Amino acid sequence: MSDSLRIVPLGGLGEVGKNMTVYELGDETIVVDAGLAFPRDEHLGVDLILPDFGYLHDRPVRAVVLTHAHEDHVGALPYLMREVQVGEVWATRLTLGLVKSKLDEHGLLRAAELREIEPEAGAIDLGPFHLEFVRMAHSVPDAVGICIETSAGRVLHTGDWKLDHTPVDGLRTDVGRLAEIGNRGVDLLLGDSTNAERPGFTRSERVVGEAFRQIIPSREGRVLICSFASNIHRMQQAIDVGIEAGRKVAVVGRSMRRNMNVAHNLGYVQMPDEALVRTADLEEVPPHEQLILCTGSQGEPLSALTRIAYNDHPAVSVERGDTVIISARPVPGNELRVHDTINRLTRSGAEVLHEENAPVHVSGHARAEELRTLIGLLRPKAFKPIHGEYRMQAAHGRLAQDAGVPASSIVIAENGDVVELDATGVRITGQIASGVTFVDGLGVGDISDVALRDRRHLSEDGVLIVVTTLSDGSASQPELIARGFAESEELLAEMRQEAHEIVSELLAGDISEIKLIQEHLHDGIGQLVYDRTHRRPMILPVVVEV
Repeated sequence: MSDSLRIVPLGGLGEVGKNMTVYELGDETIVVDAGLAFPRDEHLGVDLILPDFGYLHDRPVRAVVLTHAHEDHVGALPYLMREVQVGEVWATRLTLGLVKSKLDEHGLLRAAELREIEPEAGAIDLGPFHLEFVRMAHSVPDAVGICIETSAGRVLHTGDWKLDHTPVDGLRTDVGRLAEIGNRGVDLLLGDSTNAERPGFTRSERVVGEAFRQIIPSREGRVLICSFASNIHRMQQAIDVGIEAGRKVAVVGRSMRRNMNVAHNLGYVQMPDEALVRTADLEEVPPHEQLILCTGSQGEPLSALTRIAYNDHPAVSVERGDTVIISARPVPGNELRVHDTINRLTRSGAEVLHEENAPVHVSGHARAEELRTLIGLLRPKAFKPIHGEYRMQAAHGRLAQDAGVPASSIVIAENGDVVELDATGVRITGQIASGVTFVDGLGVGDISDVALRDRRHLSEDGVLIVVTTLSDGSASQPELIARGFAESEELLAEMRQEAHEIVSELLAGDISEIKLIQEHLHDGIGQLVYDRTHRRPMILPVVVEV
C-alpha cells in the first residue's frame, strides 16, 4: 500500500460550480461530490457543463461520497455513472432521496449500490479510506463534512457550510466534533472558499424567515417566492408564513415539485394537504390567497420565473399589486439574465424584492470570521482552499496563513493538479488532463470549443451562403443567402459579381475541383466583405454540379 495520498480536483477550483475531487491511495479510488455548472452567455446552446471524467475511465471508483444535495455537488452524478464504473454512492438521507429521483430519471437507479450516511452512527471503511462524517449547516438540510483517514494522513473535506447558531431544523454545524477531530490532528484541510473575501459572519437562515413574516401578511396580491429548488428550509419557512396568512400554496417548476415531493415524503417539509393547490387550479383561488413557490432564481431561459416574466407560463401570470421575492443571489455570470427577469416582472406591475433591497436572502457559505474559527478548531498542518474562483481561494489561503498555517503548506491548486500528501507534507506533483464536458440536448460531450466558436461567430457577424452551380464547364450566376448580415443591395451585388469572377477564372484555368473552388470563394468573398464592412461573417460556399 502506498503511503502517498493523491488528491485530484476535476472541478470546483478557479470557478463556482461543478465541484468534484478524486482521492487515490494505491489502486483504490473514491470521489467526493460530482457536480455540474450552468452555462454562461458565451456557452451558446449549451444546457449543462460537467467535469471531464476522462481521468476516471480506467479507474474503477469504489465509491462516490456526496456532501449535500446542491446541483453543483450532485448534478453530474448520472453522467459520471454512465461513463465510469462506480461501486457505491454514499449520501445523507435527504441527499440520497433527491439523488434517487435524479438517477431514476436517467434509468440508473440500479447502476450502483446506494448507501445512507448517518453522521451520528459512526465511521465507514471504503477499502483503505476510513471516513467519518460531521454535520454542517448549509442552505440545504443534511449537509456533511468528511474526515478521510488514511495511512498517508488525516484530511478534512468541509463541503459547503456555515456556522448557523439558529438553523431552521436545529441541526447546527457540529463544532464539538470538529474540535475533537482537531485534537486528533489534521494533516490537510480542504475548505470551502466561496465567501472568503467577505468579512464577518454569514447571517442565520432564520433571518429570511423573519423577512417573510414581515412581507407576506401585508401583501394584497399574489406572492411568488423564487429560490433554488433544493433550498428546503427556505421553502418551509415560506409555507409556514403563507399558511398563517391564509394563503394556499402552489409549487411551480419541475425540479422544485420533485424536490418538495421527496422532502415531504421524507419528513423534511411539513405542510397540510389541504393547503396545497395544483397550478391548474390557481385560477379558482383569489390572488390575495395565493403563495407560489417557483424556480428560476438564476434567470434560466426555460425556468418558471422567466416564463412568468415573459407572460409565457400556462398557469401563472403577474400583474399590478403582486409581489415577487427572489430569494437567491445570482451565480457569477448570471447577473444580466436575472436583471432582465426583474425588469420584465416590474414592467408587468409587480414589486420585486431581492437581496439588494430586502433581507430575503442569506448565503449558505461561511464568511471570513467563520473560516478563521474553523481553521482555529482544526489547526491543520496544511491547507488547500477549494470551491471558489481563484481570488476566493487566494483570500482563504491568506486567512489560513494568518491563523498560523505555514505559507509553504498552503496549496492553491487548479483543476487537474495532482496534490500529494505524505509524511513529509503536501505539494503539487503533476497535472492530469482536465477540462469540461458540454451537455447540449441529448448530446453529451459532442459539442467542441470549435462548435462554440462557430456559434459565437454566427451570433456576432451572421452567415453568408454562396451557391454556385457548375454545368458543362461553365458556372451559373451565384446566389447569395444572408442571415444576420444586413447590408446594402449594392454590396450584395458586388459580392455576386466577385463570386462569379472567381469561379470563371478558376474554370478558365481548368480548375474544377469543388474543394478548391469553395476555398477560393471563401477567401475572396471574405476579403471583400472585410474591406467594405470590417466584419467577418461565416461564409459557407456551396458548389453544385449538374
